[in-house]
Amino acid sequence: MAARRLTGLLKTLGPVISPTKCSARSFNTLVSEHTVKWMQDISKKSPMELINEVPPIKVEGRIVACEGDSDPALGHPIEFICLDLKDPAVCKYCGLRYVQDHHH
Repeated sequence: MAARRLTGLLKTLGPVISPTKCSARSFNTLVSEHTVKWMQDISKKSPMELINEVPPIKVEGRIVACEGDSDPALGHPIEFICLDLKDPAVCKYCGLRYVQDHHH
């Protein structure tokens, strides 16, 4: 079944790889070349750099529920995060940071 899926994927790639010569090695080569090409483009920021540019989100309570996005189709499973520490708490799914807003 996996071989059929791999063949189907390679067919969608068109002339890049011939589906008749489908092998795991040719697929790995294609993925490696794509990764190298992506890593060479230093004009774009990595996902981690982009998420670190978002300032920590201030919340009033001790616990926050992170869903990643307001649209459930684009988010992730709900993670309840405790904000008892001084440092911002980080969502393990999306990397958003939360901090408790103290009103003293």
